[in-house]
Amino acid sequence: MTMFLTSNVHLAPLHVRMSSLSQLNSQSLFSVEYAVKLLKKLADDGNFKLGKVVHALLIVSNHASEDHVIQNNYLINLYSRCGQLAIARQVFNRLQQRNVVSWSTLMTGYLHNGFTWEVPKLFKKMVSVDNLFPNEYVLSTVLSSCSSGGLLHEGWQCHALVLKSGLVFHQYVKNALLSLYTMSSDMEGVLEILKSVPGSDYITYNSVLKGFLDHGYTSEALDVFSRMLAEGSVVDKVSYVNIFGLCARLKDLKLGQQVHCRMLKSGLQLDVFLSSAVMDMYGKCNEILSARYIFYSYPDHNVVSWTTILAANFQNECFEEALKMFLQMELQDVVPNEYTFAVLLNSCAGLSALGCGKTLHARVEKTGHGAFVVVGNALINMYFRSGHIEAARAIFSNMICRDTVTWNLIISGLSHHGLGEDALCMFQDMLGAKVQPNYVTFVGVLLACGHLGRIEEGFYYLQHLMRDIGLEPGLEHYTCVVGLLGKAGKLDEAENFMKLTPITWDVIAWRTLLNACRVHRNYGLGKKVAGHLLQMNPNDVGTYILLSNMHAKVKRWDGVAKIRKLLRERNIKKEPGLSWTEIRNETHVFVSDDTQHPETAQIHEKVRNLLAEIKPLGYVPDTASVLHDVEQEQQEDYLSYHSEKLAVAYALMKTPSQAPIHVIKNLRICDDCHSALKLISKVTMRVIVVRDVNRFHSFQYGSCSCADYW
Repeated sequence: MTMFLTSNVHLAPLHVRMSSLSQLNSQSLFSVEYAVKLLKKLADDGNFKLGKVVHALLIVSNHASEDHVIQNNYLINLYSRCGQLAIARQVFNRLQQRNVVSWSTLMTGYLHNGFTWEVPKLFKKMVSVDNLFPNEYVLSTVLSSCSSGGLLHEGWQCHALVLKSGLVFHQYVKNALLSLYTMSSDMEGVLEILKSVPGSDYITYNSVLKGFLDHGYTSEALDVFSRMLAEGSVVDKVSYVNIFGLCARLKDLKLGQQVHCRMLKSGLQLDVFLSSAVMDMYGKCNEILSARYIFYSYPDHNVVSWTTILAANFQNECFEEALKMFLQMELQDVVPNEYTFAVLLNSCAGLSALGCGKTLHARVEKTGHGAFVVVGNALINMYFRSGHIEAARAIFSNMICRDTVTWNLIISGLSHHGLGEDALCMFQDMLGAKVQPNYVTFVGVLLACGHLGRIEEGFYYLQHLMRDIGLEPGLEHYTCVVGLLGKAGKLDEAENFMKLTPITWDVIAWRTLLNACRVHRNYGLGKKVAGHLLQMNPNDVGTYILLSNMHAKVKRWDGVAKIRKLLRERNIKKEPGLSWTEIRNETHVFVSDDTQHPETAQIHEKVRNLLAEIKPLGYVPDTASVLHDVEQEQQEDYLSYHSEKLAVAYALMKTPSQAPIHVIKNLRICDDCHSALKLISKVTMRVIVVRDVNRFHSFQYGSCSCADYW
C-alpha cells in the first residue's frame, strides 16, 4: 500500500482491499495534496474505477470533508469526466460551501454529457442561491449549452449578461456567442459580434467561416477568408477544410488551386477528412481528374472519402465511373452509408439504369438505409428518371419524413411526365403540410401549368404567390411562362413577354419559343426567332432541325432545302440517333438504321409488321422529318428504322405481353416516330414510355402524355 501512495500514477495498482485501507496510518502514509493531483490525473484519463478507490481512501483515512472545497471540486470533475453525473451531483449537493469552480465544474459535466438543459438551471441557482457572480468560464459553458441544446431564449439572456459584465472580450466567450448565433441561423448577429468585438483567433474564424458556408453567406465567408489570410490565421486542418468548402461553393477552381498550393507549402499532411475536402473542391469545380489523383495518392480511405470521390464522379456526369468505383469500395470492405447510396442511386438515374437502381433499392431496404430522407429522395429521382411513375409515387407515399427536396422531386417528376393535374395537387398538399416552397418548387409548378394550359394560374404563382413567399422569379420560371404562353398559341404575347422582362434570355428560352412557332406553324415569328438563336450559337444543330421541320409543316420546301444547304456548307452534322432499352438487366442500344444487332433481321421484320398494322389506322410516314436529300421511298426507309422504333420493336419481341416498355433516346423524338408510337401503343395494347432529350412521352391507347406538344 505504501507503493500505491508514493509511486508514479501510471504504476499504481488498480485494486486495493478496503480492509487494508482502514488500517492505514493517514498521518504517515497519506497526503491530501497527492490525492488531489491523482484525482486530476485520473479524471484526465477517465479512470472511474481507480478514482473510486482514491475517493474511498479519502473517506477511510478521514480526509473526506464537505468543507474541503478544492478536494470536492476535483471529485466532481472526476465523476463528471467519467460520465457519472449522479455521483458528481451527490458530492456537489453535500458541499457546505461552494465556489464558482464548483458550479462551473458541474455545469461542464452536464454539458459534455449531453444534459444541456440542466446547465442554465444550475446557472440561475448559482446566481440566486449562492449569490455568486459568474466568470468567463461559466459564461462560455452556459452559452455553449444554449447553443448545443437550442435554448435560444436563455442564450439571449446570457448574451445580455455578458455585455453588462464586459466579459465578452474574452476570446472563448466571444467564440461561444458566435456559435450560439450560428446555431440559430442568425448570421446577421454573427456579423455584428464579429464587427463589434475586437480580437479573433483561428477558432473564431473557423467557426464563423463554417457558419457562413452552412447558411449560404458566400460573400461574407470570402471576407472572413481574406481576414484569415491577412492575420495569418490559416493554421490547422479545420481551417483548410472550411476554405476548400468555400472554394467548392464558389466553384472557383483558381482559388482552390491556390489554397491547395499554400497547404502543400505549409507542410500540412493530408488526412482522410482533408483529402475529402480537396476532392470535393475539385469535383465541384469540374476538375474530376485532379479529384481522382488526390484520391489515389492518399492510401487510407473511409466511407467519407469514398463517398466524396463517388459524388465527384456523379457531379461531373461520370455515372458509370461512380458505379464502377463502388465495386472497388466493396472489395475493400468499406460499408456504405446513406450518402453513398444516395450518390449511387442518382448515378443510376443519370444513366436510366433501372436494373442497377432496383438492385440498390433492394439493398438499402435490407440494410435499413431506406428510412433516410436523402435515400428516399434519390429513389424517387431514380424511378422518375427511368419512367417508373408508380414506383416513384410509392416511395413518396411510404416516406415517414419528407423535406423540401422530396416535394420538389415529386412535383417536378409528375410535371415532366405530363401529369400536370397531379403535380398541382401535390403542390397543394405541400402547402397543407406547412413545407415552405423554394425556387425549384415553382419551376415544377409552372411547368405543370404549362402542360395544362392554365395561363392565369401560372401568372398568379409567378407574380403573387412567389413574391408573397419572398422568392424572386428567375430565368427558369420565366422560361416556363414562355412555354405556357407558347403552348396556348399566344405567340405574340410570349414574344412581348420576352421583350419586356428585364432578364438575359438563354438558348433554351428562345428554343422554347421557336418550338411553339413550329407547332403552331407561325413561319414569320419562327424565322425571326431562329435567326436570333443562330446568332447566339451558329453551330446549334437543334435549331436547324426545328427550323427545317417548321418549314416542312407549312410546305415551304425551299426553306427546307436552304436549311439542308446550310448544314452542308457549315459542315454541321446531326448527332446519330441512339435509343436503348433494358431487358432482364441487360441494356440493348440501337442506332438509326442499325444493322449491327445480332437479331437485326427479326427486328426489322417486326418494325415492318408494326407499320403495316398501323397504316389502316391513318399512319402516313412524315418525310419532312428527314434532313437527307434523297428520294421519297428512301426517306420512308430512313424513317422506318429510326432508333426508337427499333428499340420498341425489340422490347415488344422480348417482354411479356402486359409489361410496359421503357426506351431512352439521346435526341428529341421526331414527329414521325411520335405518330407511329401512338398508334403502336394502340394496336399492341402496351404502355410505351420514351424519354427523349426534352421530356417523357407516355404512349397509351393511341395518345401521348405530352398532348402532341413537345
